[in-house]
Amino acid sequence: MRIQGARLDVGRAPLKTTMRIPFLAPLLSIASLAALTACSGIFEKEVPVNAETASKSFYSLKANTLAGTPVELAQWKGKVALVVNTASECGFTPQYAGLEALHTQYGPRGFTVLGFPSNDFGGQEPGNAQEIQTFCTTRFQVDFPLFEKVVTKPGETQSPVYAFLGAASGKLPNWNFGKYLIGRDGKVLGFWASTTKPDDGELVGAIEKALAAQ
Repeated sequence: MRIQGARLDVGRAPLKTTMRIPFLAPLLSIASLAALTACSGIFEKEVPVNAETASKSFYSLKANTLAGTPVELAQWKGKVALVVNTASECGFTPQYAGLEALHTQYGPRGFTVLGFPSNDFGGQEPGNAQEIQTFCTTRFQVDFPLFEKVVTKPGETQSPVYAFLGAASGKLPNWNFGKYLIGRDGKVLGFWASTTKPDDGELVGAIEKALAAQ
């Protein structure tokens, strides 16, 4: 008896009954990936909460626009904001459409999306400012504010915006399109991982509750 590839031969009379064990590997891989994706925890990173930072306002920070112009986030003070680390070549990139829909629908009530492009995860935001702007405008008609490409991960080069968001909430994105909801007073109200779509019921409900608060 000898095994030749996937065919089992006995003497000179081959049996066509086949043991195709290798085909299970892709199925197991797919199942494993599905299980991991279902667990949104892989898309967020736990960090220590700093009570002093949490008591401060997001709107006290400064940032640079996508064009490189320094701005004070205080210009959005009094609004509810959804802060998102974006990328142009990610599997979650189509969320741009949903984010723009939120911005359009709730904008008149004092809501804005604030996009912070980042190349931290998978190198999925490699373009320069003009390329990012053109992509967002032509592909998804993005009209909400976009800022200069930032580093979200902890370290010396981490953006002050994300240093604040992590310390205030205890969470940092572990992939593109993590979402922080900011109240009218500049306090961080919650974090939603990449897998949460912009039209998710829980997220939309939180936005509407924040808009209703005085």
